[in-house]
Amino acid sequence: MTDRPAGARSIDEILAGARARLDRVEPERAHAEWRAGALLIDIRPAAQRAAEGEVPGALVIERNVLEWRLDPACEARLPVATGYDVRPIILCSEGYTSSLAAAALHDLGLTRATDVAGGFQAWKAAGLPAS
Repeated sequence: MTDRPAGARSIDEILAGARARLDRVEPERAHAEWRAGALLIDIRPAAQRAAEGEVPGALVIERNVLEWRLDPACEARLPVATGYDVRPIILCSEGYTSSLAAAALHDLGLTRATDVAGGFQAWKAAGLPAS
């Protein structure tokens, strides 16, 4: 292994920093908040959703375009990106990528963004709607 450059962080450090900024939610709480108006956003790629299953009715925004679709100041935003007070709850497969994505949304000013602890795997294990 080579010496780490000054300022470089490991992915574990980056993930811990991202999660320190979030009020992560368990699947049951995510489901309740979604039913109350939060945006449940599945960021998994199509192939992964096809292999693992989907949450019927969840908004699908693949990770590579998430910030552009939710930034209220971006011309490429979706109609649901109505302002900085929306509550995006991000869902990935196991709850790792979603933490990084939710932290990136915080950087855009969407400070209510969070993710589902355990991701789709935990959602499905909790018996919540999945197909």
